[in-house]
Amino acid sequence: MKSHKIKKLISGFTLALLAAGAQADYPERNINYYIPFNPGGESDVTARMQEEGFKEATGQGFTFQYKPGAGGATGLSQLNQMADDGYNIMGFNLPHLFLQPMSGDVGYETDDIEVVYVFQLTPHALIVPASSSIESLEDFVSRAKETPGALTVAGVGSNSAPHIAKEIFDDAASTTTTYIPFTGTSASTAAMLGKQVDAQWSFVTVGVEQEDNVRLLGVAMEERHPLFPDVPTFKEMGIDLVDGAYRGVAVPKTTPEEIKQELSSLFAEINKSPSFRQTMVDKGYVLIDVPYSEVPEFMERVGSDYKEAARLLGLVE
Repeated sequence: MKSHKIKKLISGFTLALLAAGAQADYPERNINYYIPFNPGGESDVTARMQEEGFKEATGQGFTFQYKPGAGGATGLSQLNQMADDGYNIMGFNLPHLFLQPMSGDVGYETDDIEVVYVFQLTPHALIVPASSSIESLEDFVSRAKETPGALTVAGVGSNSAPHIAKEIFDDAASTTTTYIPFTGTSASTAAMLGKQVDAQWSFVTVGVEQEDNVRLLGVAMEERHPLFPDVPTFKEMGIDLVDGAYRGVAVPKTTPEEIKQELSSLFAEINKSPSFRQTMVDKGYVLIDVPYSEVPEFMERVGSDYKEAARLLGLVE
């Protein structure tokens, strides 16, 4: 009997060592990085910029896959159906995670999404084509008041970051504009450049990418963006709009804790890379670092900030 117990202990110890060894080797192959938006948008671009640092840290890369639709809800609703072995991760945006479930049944609840790292904030911007007759923020407001609802603005999805920006702006400026949702930033930008809409609620990054093709009317920052020193902040115009889209990485909820912590550490390492940081700044992003251990506090804080936005969107009373 004693011999049998010893064998069981040795067997259990061996399995523990094997599991630890397997964990130490993680990842052993490329990781599927799902983007719940169209290719070419900020979520796609930043994920691809992260790959070099991930390869340096692990020797492995990302296999990018796309599940666009419903402003990200299509992909996010499928996350917990994926294998929880650490080889499936998904990008996400805030405030999407909070506001979409408030709008009805979108296939997931906020608490269903297991966030392991939040790595950047992209400030909002109101943008028009360079050839637009709307030359300034004052001009935009004036036209919106002259013909309420006539000005159309593109954005990504409904109950999303651009949608919030539009509602906050209209509320503060006493204007009425018509929001047209698209499946991703690239589609929204194409509609704006093609003059299918009058303007676009998007991000500073579109100004960086499109350069002379667009005109930024205002940015949602405390101070002017260093890449666009001639573009006023909304606060300068008396509009209290300082916000943007947070982006991070999530995994299936039942993914082992050790892997969640390891992924958090890996993305923190990527964010520390001087070359990555400089590239992100040059492209208009604002880097932040919210590791897995700090995610609950962060989500509680930003979630409370979105309550007023939910009221403006008519999601809550």
